[in-house]
Amino acid sequence: MSDNNKMQNIEDILSRSVSGFHQYILSAPPRLNYVSRNLCGMTGFFEDELIDGERDGYGALVHPADRKRFTGFLRELGTEEQTLTAEYRIVKKDGGVLYVSDTSTSRYLADGTMTADSVLTDITRLKEDNDNLRFLNETIPCGFLKYTCEKQPKITYINERMRRIFRFPEVREGEMDYLELCRENIFLLVPMEDRHRFASYLDRVYAQGAPLAGEMTVLRCDGTKAHLFGWVAKCVDDRGREEFQSVCMDVTERYRKKKAGEEKQYLKALTDVYDLIFEYEPAGNTVKCLHSRDSAVFRQIENIPMQMEDATERWIAETVAGEDQDRVREFFGAFYQGKYFLSDARPPQIRYRARSSEGRWRIYRGIFLKMNASSALFCCRRVPDSEEADLLRDENTALKENMQELILRFTDGLAAFEVLDDYVTPLYASDNVCEFFGFTREEWLSMMKKSTPLRSFVSRSAASYEDFAGLLEDGEAEFAYYDLDSGTERRIKAICSRKSPGGHAPRYVMLYSVDGKKGDGADGSCKVRIRTFGYFDVFVDDRPIAFRNKKSKELFALLVDRRGGYVSSEEAIGFLWEEEPVSSVTLARYRKVALRLKNILAEYGISDVVETVDGKRRIVTDKVKCDLYDYLSGREEYSRLFMGSYLTNYSWGENTLAELAGISGTCCPL
Repeated sequence: MSDNNKMQNIEDILSRSVSGFHQYILSAPPRLNYVSRNLCGMTGFFEDELIDGERDGYGALVHPADRKRFTGFLRELGTEEQTLTAEYRIVKKDGGVLYVSDTSTSRYLADGTMTADSVLTDITRLKEDNDNLRFLNETIPCGFLKYTCEKQPKITYINERMRRIFRFPEVREGEMDYLELCRENIFLLVPMEDRHRFASYLDRVYAQGAPLAGEMTVLRCDGTKAHLFGWVAKCVDDRGREEFQSVCMDVTERYRKKKAGEEKQYLKALTDVYDLIFEYEPAGNTVKCLHSRDSAVFRQIENIPMQMEDATERWIAETVAGEDQDRVREFFGAFYQGKYFLSDARPPQIRYRARSSEGRWRIYRGIFLKMNASSALFCCRRVPDSEEADLLRDENTALKENMQELILRFTDGLAAFEVLDDYVTPLYASDNVCEFFGFTREEWLSMMKKSTPLRSFVSRSAASYEDFAGLLEDGEAEFAYYDLDSGTERRIKAICSRKSPGGHAPRYVMLYSVDGKKGDGADGSCKVRIRTFGYFDVFVDDRPIAFRNKKSKELFALLVDRRGGYVSSEEAIGFLWEEEPVSSVTLARYRKVALRLKNILAEYGISDVVETVDGKRRIVTDKVKCDLYDYLSGREEYSRLFMGSYLTNYSWGENTLAELAGISGTCCPL
């Protein structure tokens, strides 16, 4: 092929195939030296319209708002041989606007003339998409996420608004980058109890290819929870790969107000059922009386916080019958120690004798009900005597007749509803209860705004008339029912408020489960078992925990070795990295290990076995079964557990090993 043909081929390639190719002479003023047919096709102008003597035809195409930026771009290119890129708009002959990315390389010709060879890329669609997102950001306070369709989705894009919603901190030198950690697994931003539901939503969106809208709770980086409303859609990215996209709004305040309203209705229903209601807040170590029906003494101190244990002890000493005081103290002591409201615990109840406001000894029944994550209610009511039971037998006949077919598909949680004449108004239900009545959460919320005929309300199931008749006569009843979810017989408790003198005021019925949850061991055995003699391992329901990080497993072993004592960050670093001093680097490394330990425990549903206070951590010894603790208890049946080895995995266990060897009289192995 001749040189002329080669040059012709190069010319054709530049003119036809290189996007928007053109050449500038960077003189003063700059002017076009060459225009490709590709650029002409892109702009709609002919070559002679763009190259017009001394006039810069291409510069005239640049959008007026971008000309200053374009002029500066050419000026900088002319300072030396280099390659630069700029983005700006050009106006086509038909008036349309293109966003282009201009990559130009400046060079000197043999005669000393400075030229610039430019290639344009049309980025109009990308810019318009970004502008739409910017408009969304500026006009609606939305968070935006893109993440992969993998089983463990990875975050590929997160906008600034979403960063603020999740409260990702600024990354400082030596500290862990929480955002980078969460990028690898979006489920780290979802509470453990909601992860299955979130995964099922993603599966639905992926399978159906249709967007899904709704509300959900997420975890912020500071440990608090936020409530979001948003949409999830399956899309295809620029590379043809499937991805999920979510647009979310922070509705936390609205959610809190709604929950506060529901709790207010719930509390109103409780006041019609119970004589006394006390709110306990363990975090603040306070208790206050929220409701006192007949007691003038308690009415004077309603809503006044008091020191939790002192106030409870005074109440027990001054009110509860002497023979029941120790039992009542044990009941409240278990609450102080956090033994109630575990995942497998039933509502704690107690029956005792106490002095009434009239000065008479009466029998009372009390129960602890969980109000929210930070507080619980102790509710007590006097057991009706025979005279009051006679009054209850005269209950509204229509109520009895219409309640013959009440469904109780009730597994866990609590609900309340108001009964007046032949109508029912739901007042409150914890999230996991509505479906057991045969209603969705949305249907339940709708019914809370109006009264529903009893026949319609109970049309989805049936309970025996005798059970409900007993409730009306005695004010409370506990009876068996068949749980459709577990396929087993369970027990439920119902309490009905007293009948008003005229009989026209509404009656309130409270329902709550008094069974342990599904999966309780028949022998009540602890589901977390720890082995320290020999190699260290942890078992949940006899299944070993597969720690994905060696240091997080070692940290857990260290907490076990401390036997319930708190371990500070500095102490832990001294054991986990014995050769390294405490520094910003090791502190960041330790926080990452602690977070991984927290996540793996949550994954196995045993987050409560480790307690964290002000950065210090400890194991809650009464929530685990450990061979070390059994052996140190001194009980005969555990005396042969220790065979001479302890935490073989970790050198720092030698101190405890020597202690154990001294107790058993065995030699400490080298």
